[in-house]
Parts: sequence; C-alpha cells; structure tokens
Amino acid sequence: MSRNLLLGFLCLLTLNLPQVLASLLAIDYGSEWIKASLMKPGVPFDVLLNKDSKRKIQSSIGWKNDDRLFGSDAYNLATKFPTDSFNFLKYLQGVPFDSEAVSYYATLSAADTVKSSRNTISLRRSDGTEWAVEELIAMQFSYVKELAESVAGEKVTDVIVTVPPFYTQAERDAVVDAIEIAGLRTLALVNDGTAVAINYAMTRTFPEPEIHIIYDAGASAIRTTLVEFSTVESTGKGKPKTYTQVKVLSSGFDRRSGGTELDRRLLKFLVEDFMNKNQVDITKDKRAMSKFRKEANRLKVILSANNEAVSTIESAYKDIDYRGKIKRSQFEATASDLQVRFVIPLHTCLAKVGLTFENVTSVILTGGASRTPMIQQAVKTTVGESKVAANVNADEAAVLGAGLYGASLSRQFKTKDIKVSDVYMYDIQASYTTEPKEGGSSKIITSTIFPPSSKAGSTKTLTFKRKDDFSIRLLYKKTPFIDHSQGIAEAKIGGVAEAIANLTEKGVPEPVIKTTVALSESGFVSISDAIAVGQVKQDFIKGLFSGADSEPAVLTDESTTSEDMPKSLGLELTIPLTIDFEFGSTPPMTAEEKRAAHNRLREIDNIEGSKRRKEEARNNLESYLYKLRDLLGDESQTPFRKCSQPGERSAIQKKLEGTLTWIHDEADDADTTQFLEKLSGLESLERPIAHRYKEIEEFPKALNNSQMWNWSSRLFITEAKQNLTAEAEGGAPARYTKAEIDALEKALKEHEAWLAEWVAKQRQVPMSQDPVILTSEMRARAKTLENHLQKLWKKKVPLKKSNGSQGSSSGTPSGTGTSGTPPEDTVKIHDEL
Repeated sequence: MSRNLLLGFLCLLTLNLPQVLASLLAIDYGSEWIKASLMKPGVPFDVLLNKDSKRKIQSSIGWKNDDRLFGSDAYNLATKFPTDSFNFLKYLQGVPFDSEAVSYYATLSAADTVKSSRNTISLRRSDGTEWAVEELIAMQFSYVKELAESVAGEKVTDVIVTVPPFYTQAERDAVVDAIEIAGLRTLALVNDGTAVAINYAMTRTFPEPEIHIIYDAGASAIRTTLVEFSTVESTGKGKPKTYTQVKVLSSGFDRRSGGTELDRRLLKFLVEDFMNKNQVDITKDKRAMSKFRKEANRLKVILSANNEAVSTIESAYKDIDYRGKIKRSQFEATASDLQVRFVIPLHTCLAKVGLTFENVTSVILTGGASRTPMIQQAVKTTVGESKVAANVNADEAAVLGAGLYGASLSRQFKTKDIKVSDVYMYDIQASYTTEPKEGGSSKIITSTIFPPSSKAGSTKTLTFKRKDDFSIRLLYKKTPFIDHSQGIAEAKIGGVAEAIANLTEKGVPEPVIKTTVALSESGFVSISDAIAVGQVKQDFIKGLFSGADSEPAVLTDESTTSEDMPKSLGLELTIPLTIDFEFGSTPPMTAEEKRAAHNRLREIDNIEGSKRRKEEARNNLESYLYKLRDLLGDESQTPFRKCSQPGERSAIQKKLEGTLTWIHDEADDADTTQFLEKLSGLESLERPIAHRYKEIEEFPKALNNSQMWNWSSRLFITEAKQNLTAEAEGGAPARYTKAEIDALEKALKEHEAWLAEWVAKQRQVPMSQDPVILTSEMRARAKTLENHLQKLWKKKVPLKKSNGSQGSSSGTPSGTGTSGTPPEDTVKIHDEL
C-alpha cells in the first residue's frame, strides 16, 4: 500500500474533528522490534519515531549501573552487561516457569530468570533486583506512551496492541496486565494478521470477493491468516450503503520457526567455528555468547541480500578475536530442517476450512523474516511464484492496521467503512460435575462450547438444572502449547439454592440456571453472566387470585442449550447469581499486584525524572558559563562589550569564576535547585546588558511601525477632508463627521510630538546605558493611533440620497491614494550594531 496515500487519507478524515478528542495509540509489540502509531485529530497518521528518529524500536530494556535504557541502547548493553539487558521478552509472556519457553529463552539471552509467586517468570538484574516480565514490558509500553504524548501534545491513555492469533488466554492476560501497569487502557487486542488485512483493505476495493493469505514471518514465529475480502451492501433501514468486509476464515502457525530461530542456527555455526579454531569452550561465558548473538543477527540480515558475509568480533573471548566467513548456502544448511516448517502454516489454515491454493488470490508476505531468501523460496515453491505478493510494508502494515482498527472502534474518528470479523483458533470446552442422584454418584460432563474458528465476539448460553452451588471449568480441548495447561479458568456459581427456593416460592415449576459464556473480540473466554430463571405458568398466575396451590416439578441434573428450552408460557422471573473466578496454573496479576507494580514503575520514573531534570539544570548552567566566559574574553567591539559597563563586566567575571570553582568542587553533590539558583544569579547580572542590546535591535522596527501609522493617518485625514468638502457640495451624506476627523488629527499630532521628543532623547543615550524609551511603549502608542484610524476606516458608508450624486470614497490607511508615499526610516539609532 502507498504509505503517503494512507497518510493523506487519514489526515483529511481527521482535520475537521474537534481538537478536544483524545488520542489513540497502537503498538505492534514484537519479540525483536516495537512499532507504534498515533491516531490524533489534525495529526497525520503515521508510525511514531523514537528519540533517534527511527521508525522502529528494539524490544529491549536494560540498565547501565543506575541508568535505565531502552531500544538499541539497551540491546547493545548485552555485550558488556549481559545480565542487565533484557531482550526477547515476548517469549516469556504468560508462560509457566517450568515450561519449555523458559529453557528456549536461555538460548537467546544471558538474563537470569527466576520463578514468581504466580509460577510465572521474573528476571533478575546483577544487583539482585527482580522484575516481572509484565513490569519490564510495561516499561517499554510506558516509553512508547511518552513518545506518543510528545507528538500528541496531550496525555495518551487508550491503546490497541497486536498479538499473535495463537496466543492463549494466559498470554493475552499478560499483555493486558503490562498495558495497565504502564498506565494505559486497553481498547482492544487485535491479531496481527488481522491488522495487516485491515491495512491491506484500506486503499483497495473488491468488486468480487477475494481470498488472500497473510503470511507473517516474524522474529518469534510464522503465522498465516486466511482472509476473505468483499464489498457488502448494508440491508438496514434507510439508504443502502456499501462497506468493505474483512472476514478472517482461519489461521495457522509455527511458534519456533521465525527469524530468531534462524539467529540461533547462525549462532551455533559461529560459536562452533570459533571453538574449533581456538580450542576453548565459550558456551558458559555470558559476555562472549552475547557478542556472538549480536553478530549472528547482523549476519542474517547481510545474507538476506548477499551470498556470503564476513564476520569480525574483536575480543570475542578474553583477548581472542574472531574472523570468519559464511556463505548463504552454509547458513541455509544449518536451517534445512526448517524448510518444511516454513510452509506448514499455509497448509494448516487452508485445511481448516476445506480450501486449496486454487481458491487463493495471493499470499501477502509481511514480517521482517519474510525477507529471508530461504523463507521466500519455500513459499514460492509451495504456492507458485505468481501468487506471492509483497504489496504491504513488511515492518509497518500491522501497526498501521491496528491503529485503523482502533479508530473503527471509536466514534472519535472517521475512517473508511470496514467491518472486521475475526476467529478464535482453539477448541474451548466447558466441564462441570453433576449433582449426584439418589443412590447414585456424580459424573463429569465435558462439552465443546466454541469449536476451532469460532467467531470472535460470540456468546453461548448453557442451561443447567441445579439445586446447589456448582463450578464450571473452562479449558482447551488440547494443550495449546508445550507445558501449557489446558485449564483456562474455573467459575464458581454461587447463590443457587437460595435463588431456586425463591423462584419455587413464586410459583416457578422448573427453575433452571443459565450461564453465558462469551468469546470477546480480543480473544478472551469468560462466563459473563449467571442467573436463575423460570417461568410462571398462566394457570398459576390465575391461581394467585383463586387460592389454588402449585407443586414444583421434579428437577433432573442435565445441561442444555437455550434452544432446547420451551417457549414462554407466562411471566419470566430471573435472579442474578454470583460468579467467582479462579484461574489456571498461570493466573493473571491481581488488581493489588498491578497497582503495586504501577506504583513501582512510577517511583522509578520519578527518580529518573528528577535525575534528568538535575542533569538538564547542570548542562544549562555549564553552557551558560562557557557562553559568558567567551563574551568576557572577547575584547573586540562586540554588542556585549558595547552594551555593558566595566563595573557590570567585573561583577559578572567575579561571579563566573566563583561558579566555575563551585562546579569543579561541589556540583557532584548538588541538587537541582542549587544549579537553578546559580544560573539565575548569573542571568540577573547579564540581563540588563541583554535588555539594552535587544532594545537597540528592536528600535528600528518599532520606529518604522510608528512612522507607518503616522503616515497612514495623515493620508487618511487629507483624503477624508477632501471627500467631506465634495460630499457637502454634492448634497450627499458625509461618511465621516468633521468632529471625527479632528479627533483623529489631534491623536496624530500628539503621537508625532511624543515620538519626535523621545526619539531625540534616545539619540543622546550611550549604548551602555538603559534606554529612555522602550520599544514596547512605542508599539503601544502606535497601536492606539492604529485603533483610532481603523475605527473610522470600518465605518459604514451612509445611504445616498436618490437625487444626489455619488461622492468619492475616503482614503485608505494602506495608502492607496495619491497624496504621497510612506516615509523612509530616517532615524538610525546605534547603526554600528
């Protein structure tokens, strides 16, 4: 898609919106890179730049002693401070501590992982400080938030974040936890393939339905999204409208065949080559391994465009340098087992819905690893080269699509009318234990609630005949990933006995329990509602007035869907029930834990903010000292020397020397206030000199302005008097009265007299003395004359008499008459400046 076209399109759509509307932040959080975009009325929709003006930010955070760093600065720390540089955190989102993901992470990073109280992962710095993965990612989100606010010029709170379609509930919870800790509010989570599809549809039309595969080869994984694009006409009331339908049909993935896995293969090649050449084992040396990891990533990029690459690492291990060369064929040989895995997600997404590649219009490549030749070749071999398309920005399509999706969810923004329908890729089941029947035993009933590819945003109602409180367990049909739990959450439904008794007393013969299971647009499964419900039969309602009795029906323990229930026979009564959730082996953070984490981040932000303000105050003071030193040291006739007195320069010199001594001896232990006070003391000594110079510099402009309004007024008065005479002779009503013209003339003469007197006095004032007339006063007096003149100029022309001749119009203050030309500035004050 043409990025410039999209930017212009979005800018036009938002230009006329009220400026009070809030901004929307979109974040594409990858394991290697972060991209962000900002949607704000009046601001062109584009990718945010980081503080180095780069369009993407490395997904890294680290500490150099007490200094916290982000992006490439943090990533580069790994070679010197390997346990204080935290990268690839996406692999650790919402996973159990004893999972395969943690051992895999150990091959990517030298960071120390520790078990949290929730059985998730925290990372430990070299000083012993531990940070939960959610906290570290929240710091990165907060950094992006700060970038967005600097562009928006206001607070940014709403955010939409991309996630892989294969993310489990626990992983999605971890993302939302990080968002909240960062002080943001989750508008939605959107599957990254869906976001790319939205971006693709934004500038295209689809006269006929088209099916495309979004092939996203990212750093952490390869995923495919099968999407149908079509143009649909609305069928509601009013004039029919057309909109673009983006319908996700299915998805496929491989969690361990992305760009990072290719880095691991290159890393192994380089390390083995180094150890064979030098007969040393470096696999336990964190610094050495970090250097080789960084080099492997660099070589992968080079080999994507070249057939061979030269590797050089100085002091790779202790004092031993590394020199090597690798060919693309050697690189591809290290990843030969991945070739088939590159294309399995393509087959998977088609097989789920019974389609073939013949049904597919194109396979759209996106993601940084899609530039790797071996991945491109595997895709081309599978689908045919003619169907491979690279018509979206591989790095930015997801984040721009996420921003557009977020805008479509809000009434604050107007975008192209696109409706999105997404799916959930896992089987979701509900499991519960039946109530034991008399003389029998209970049993566990498990049924599928949402099969694979269920539409996101849908709900299912489960109906139970129960007498007492019970629990419903939500779980995956199969383990979604190695070492992950099948369990999602357990909902305890409370207040059942009381509610059933209450309904029975009111004449409900067969009260039941209904629970609503919701699959949100963001991919969260939950029991959103639970009620006891029943219907009072019509004959019982009549009996309320006749005194007849009604016996409740015998209840059986079974589960049905709402479609199986009988139609209404009378009045329906409902009683809400309580729902208490217990989460699986990887629970989200509690509200208290998130609050504590947020406060912890606020504390470190405040400390860093105070430190930053102190550094800025010191830098400002030192810069000012050097400036004064240069001014005092230059003995030529500079404006500073001309506008200053010897005593003033002497006082500044003394203060300067004392402050320089203080900077050298005491500044390291000083606080921000002391730096500001030192700066203020010096500025107060220089301020009179700067004031004189500024007045001298501004004087010609102020004088020209005053003379211009004198001349315009004089011209206006001359022509007005002529018109007054002509209009009187012709019998036409005068536009200006004589009193009005006389008043203006009086104001003009007073201004001319004042200006001549004080300009003459200012001529006698040396440059090193304060001026006797201020330019601000000159402009104010000229403004008074201007207002007087403009008031007359804007006066409407009186209606003409029917038998009178039309008089000529009065002169204009801009001097369109012929009475003269504006005077030149003949007064030069201190022209030697």
